[in-house]
Amino acid sequence: MIQKGHIGVTTDNIFPIIKKFLYSDHEIFLREIVSNAVDATQKMKTLADVGDFKGDLGDLSVRVAIDKEKKTLTISDRGIGMSAEEVDKYINQIALSSANDFLDKYKDSANAIIGHFGLGFYSSFMVSKRVEIVTKSHREGDDAVKWSCDGSPEFTMERVEKADRGTDIILYIDEEFEQYLEEHTIESLLKKYCKFLPVPIVFGKKKEWKEGKEVATDDDNVINHTEPLWRKQPAGLKEEDYLEFYRDLYPLSMTEEPLFWIHLNVDYPFHLTGILYFPKIKSNLDLQRNKIQLYSNQVFVTDSVEGIVPEFLTLLHGVIDSPDIPLNVSRSYLQSDNNVKKISNHITKKVADKLEELFKNDRARYEEKWESLSLFVIYGMLSEERFSDRGLKFSLLTNIEGKQFTLDEYKTLVEGSQKNKEKEIIYLYADDKEKQYVAIEAAKEKGYDVLLMDGQLDVHWMGLLEQKLETTRFVRVDSDTIEHIIEKEDAATVALTDKQKEALTEAVKALLPTIEKTEFSVDFKALGEGGRPLQVTQNEFSRRMKEMAAMQQQMAFYGEMPDTYQLVVNVNDPRMKVLIEESEKQEKETLVEQVKNNQQLKQIVDLALLSNGMLKGEALSNFVKRGFEMI
Repeated sequence: MIQKGHIGVTTDNIFPIIKKFLYSDHEIFLREIVSNAVDATQKMKTLADVGDFKGDLGDLSVRVAIDKEKKTLTISDRGIGMSAEEVDKYINQIALSSANDFLDKYKDSANAIIGHFGLGFYSSFMVSKRVEIVTKSHREGDDAVKWSCDGSPEFTMERVEKADRGTDIILYIDEEFEQYLEEHTIESLLKKYCKFLPVPIVFGKKKEWKEGKEVATDDDNVINHTEPLWRKQPAGLKEEDYLEFYRDLYPLSMTEEPLFWIHLNVDYPFHLTGILYFPKIKSNLDLQRNKIQLYSNQVFVTDSVEGIVPEFLTLLHGVIDSPDIPLNVSRSYLQSDNNVKKISNHITKKVADKLEELFKNDRARYEEKWESLSLFVIYGMLSEERFSDRGLKFSLLTNIEGKQFTLDEYKTLVEGSQKNKEKEIIYLYADDKEKQYVAIEAAKEKGYDVLLMDGQLDVHWMGLLEQKLETTRFVRVDSDTIEHIIEKEDAATVALTDKQKEALTEAVKALLPTIEKTEFSVDFKALGEGGRPLQVTQNEFSRRMKEMAAMQQQMAFYGEMPDTYQLVVNVNDPRMKVLIEESEKQEKETLVEQVKNNQQLKQIVDLALLSNGMLKGEALSNFVKRGFEMI
């Protein structure tokens, strides 16, 4: 006898909602159906373990099969199965209280519909014009039943013959989704979502090449690894096990071995397992993201974990698995879930613990890896306050000679010689050893140490360290003349009238070549008769703002501003003294015309620009030609 009825939903529009609003993520139907089959199989194992099932378990594989002629995709298990009463209870009665309000609220969030109301099975209707369930309970005496529905609230259910316990889900694939009748598509999805499920997932037979073509063998094609590495105890694992698993996770894209890894194994106050690898991070942060695979009970959830874990942890690779992470909900829901927050905080702590442990126990190895680790550590300090203070303990500064120091060690090294009159310790740095070579050498002659800060995030990191470290400032080595970059006493006064300064400023600027998007100001300092006659410096604040603007959208207006430099005139230089004397005797316009023809002054200005890497093209050619003529 065939039973007919209506599925117990309080609205008729649940199927159109599923079809329409799950469309962008329709491939998850396979994950849902296979996961249900695995759950039924696991329950069967449990019943046998506790003695409630005395029969032979037999083959417990979940099998996936395609029939192109019938246009069906079938997922079969030998789990606990269902009786007619259970089908009616678990399939026909979808308890949606206040359904219209619910659908209005969640119509744009596919995963929210599934996750909040356990509609995993109904995701099959996203790609099917009809779905059948043929099932038989493990309990003796229960008849097998067949349930059928065409995607409307109406269903039929009848008793049928079925030889063995378990459930077959038969999807009659809609013409619009016939890609799900292609072997390569289904195998790809199974490997994506089911690669580590705890029950064997069989999809057809293994194939091998014979006589120039691929033929099926007699061996089952098992898609998954039922005991992934992260579920094993770390004590029994070797380094090669972790490296082999890493290569298995990233067979195509990964070429370099990871620096090291963390094996997560937490039972309380939440459940969490996983393995996180520290990759050799390249300069482009975006290319490193979303390599963590998120699982719930070995079922793949997502590899887009940004917003679920702290931003800097998205640079790690590997696997996180927790049954406390909801399987089918939107990312916004995950971000607000308390268990997810606890897990995120725990991982942050474990990462900091691992770095601190490696630093303390094997500093030499840590220093070797610092070049690859630094971007990760610095990014963590900048983006996560909880990690920031921990990071101070295992951060390293590297100087021009390649020597590495902790923050405390470096402070001890330079506080005696690099403290200014305001009692600030000045950390001098270069971000380009070649371009800033002249300034670096001048600093070294003064007995100063110079750091190399050429990392992608170093300009932001220096700002953070200035906040964290008391009375400390970072100053690029070419941001002022070496005589004034660390002022230990008040600078000598320069006795020039405002009229002289105005005339000299115009005269010096008249000697400059045209440089696009660049502005110059002129300053006058007493640098001694042995000091260079003219130097080019760049203000630390304005330059740093422009560099930060390149990475922060909200600071973009700084990036549009021209580069600003200072031309520092040494009033003690004999040649500059002559120019100053001329400014007393002549009007500004006359002085400007006079210096335009002064080859020596042109050469002095170009030398200053050249030492800063700013003399190019025609201006450089003129400088070289002029130099030969002067010789």
